[in-house]
Amino acid sequence: MTGDRAFVDSNVWVYLFTSEDSPKCKVAERFLAAAEGTLVISYQVVNEVANVLLKKGFDEHRVRFVMGSMSKICIVQDYSGDIVLLASTLREKHHFSFWDSLIVASAQASQCRYLVSEDMQDNQVVGGVTIKNIFKV
Repeated sequence: MTGDRAFVDSNVWVYLFTSEDSPKCKVAERFLAAAEGTLVISYQVVNEVANVLLKKGFDEHRVRFVMGSMSKICIVQDYSGDIVLLASTLREKHHFSFWDSLIVASAQASQCRYLVSEDMQDNQVVGGVTIKNIFKV
């Protein structure tokens, strides 16, 4: 995946920030370090990560730091009417959840080759975007 744009779902970031001693944290660290400069997220991802961190007891200052850090190292894909409509089409065709369809649509709109997530089918290709579960052994 090195060199190709990769859209990174919120679960990767959550493991990075909340599971410091877990194998999944180490996998997330290695992936994000190797892919720096080609990472893409959306404001949905930032919001989901912030919500989880707050629920896990992070204070607001630390959550702001994390959100700022994510935005600095990634390209941030904003929403548009076209993305929302594409998400609806993807939901209907692939039976994704509402939120997953927005993630896939955002990955397509930002011209990513990969979508890194453990929430969807590994190696499934949707509109030219390949879903990769970096945690799958």
